[in-house]
Amino acid sequence: MLKNPSSKYRAFPAINLPNRQWPSRTITQAPIWMSTDLRDGNQSLFEPMNGARKMQMFKMLCDIGFKEIEVSFPSASQTDFDFVRTLIEDGHIPDDVTIIVLTQAREHLIRRTMESLRGAKKAIVHVYNATSEPFRDIVFNLSKREVLEMAVNAVSLIKQLTAEQPSTEWQLEYSPETFTATELDFAKEVCDAVTETWGATPSNKVILNLPATVEVATPNVYADQIEWMGRHLARRDSVIISLHPHNDRGTAVAATELGLMAGAERVEGCLFGHGERTGNVDLVTLALNLYSQGITPNLDFSDIDTVARTVEHCTQLPIHPRHPYVGDLVFTAFSGSHQDAIKKGFSVQQADSYWNMPYLPIDPADVGRSYDSVIRVNSQSGKGGVAYLLENSYGVVMPRRLQVEFSGVVQQHTDSVGGEISAQQIWQLFSQTYLQSNAPVCYREYHLFEHGKNQGIRLVIDIHGVTQVLTGYGNGPIEAAVNALHGAGIYVQVRSYEERSMNADVDGANAQACTFMEMTQQGVTGACYGVGIDSNMISASIKALVSGVNRFGVVEIM
Repeated sequence: MLKNPSSKYRAFPAINLPNRQWPSRTITQAPIWMSTDLRDGNQSLFEPMNGARKMQMFKMLCDIGFKEIEVSFPSASQTDFDFVRTLIEDGHIPDDVTIIVLTQAREHLIRRTMESLRGAKKAIVHVYNATSEPFRDIVFNLSKREVLEMAVNAVSLIKQLTAEQPSTEWQLEYSPETFTATELDFAKEVCDAVTETWGATPSNKVILNLPATVEVATPNVYADQIEWMGRHLARRDSVIISLHPHNDRGTAVAATELGLMAGAERVEGCLFGHGERTGNVDLVTLALNLYSQGITPNLDFSDIDTVARTVEHCTQLPIHPRHPYVGDLVFTAFSGSHQDAIKKGFSVQQADSYWNMPYLPIDPADVGRSYDSVIRVNSQSGKGGVAYLLENSYGVVMPRRLQVEFSGVVQQHTDSVGGEISAQQIWQLFSQTYLQSNAPVCYREYHLFEHGKNQGIRLVIDIHGVTQVLTGYGNGPIEAAVNALHGAGIYVQVRSYEERSMNADVDGANAQACTFMEMTQQGVTGACYGVGIDSNMISASIKALVSGVNRFGVVEIM
């Protein structure tokens, strides 16, 4: 049982804000979005992204529609510094995108940071220092006046150094770190000193980022703090109020939405909430929350699976199957009553009407999902980095149940050898598992023929090196082949079958059929997959059938 907390923890005091306005407001438009996936999100990973993954993430963020992207902490490492230089020197930054770099309020770090930005067309310099009492007294041993001077001196130096690079369009961002635990009158004093030092005007606005560096109170308190600052700042028309919530109490999304109601105009976070401790606020959830209320979020998540798989690949972190809007199970109903209600909802939903569906807050099709496909497979796990690499590197789009099955093979491999596994190694494992060339049962050839109203097949296979010619009949070539295997004492059933093309040229030429066959064996619990690849769809199907037979090991009991 937990100890009595009253003697150890203090409740955060209420904010004195008479006639607060935010509770009666609604959000009517999207904020300015700033992604810090490449900075705050990256620094929290077990293994920070390398240059290639950072570049892949950066390009995806641009494609989604982010116009402000915090790309690194250039003074923290040579890797971060070099990444900024690569973006600038190799022309990777779209004209409508502004990169942001973070620096502490220290002279040598600021100078190093400014050097990383040389030659940029547009840049935001984000400087911060902690302002709350515990940091002043415990971490820095500085007075309020000294903390204020630290911020002012940093901004003065940045102003001087930006003037030395007039070809770049500069903007200042300042964060009083640990804002939510800072006395409001002192936070205002520091922020006012910063905007005065920079010379903020309505045409040269300073971004004042007011972070919940650590969540210390309920979301309504954060909203009160934001509204209080908006009422009392000296140059409100020359300032963009920005939010940077963390999720220590699990309420970052709510705190952000209330903060926007309280007057903030900008939000910083990560796509799926990555970040220190419990993470930054989740931008995908925020954007799709707006979308569900009929508000255009100005970010494109119409293919959410590709976004999710890219993030999983780049961060090496999984997305929870119950993650809002994105998880593999969020549009899946296991309860019979839920399924019944959703099916009835689909039967009456009109294409030109407002979405009015039981249990589904948005149309899965709007984020690139279909209800039918998700419910068919989401009783299993969803897809991850393995599926991403196979699809993007080799064109193999696995059914989701096969993803779960094959991920166990990959996991066994990584557990035994350790370290990172490449796309090529994953393909080798996939080939060894499903496309075996030296398996007990080896496909040779087949011949189809008509047999009354049925399809006949003459199937030639080797079993342990001995050639057998088997004949079977069915209502199609697959059923005929399954029945032909009975002649060799092999009894399997096909539970599901999918066929997809892979490796096609732009004009569709040179495509191969990749077939996935989920099979069961008579008298054996469970199912397994067989996979076949061939330029001919029927040949690929026969190969998939033989692949499944080998994976079941049925020839071992003959």
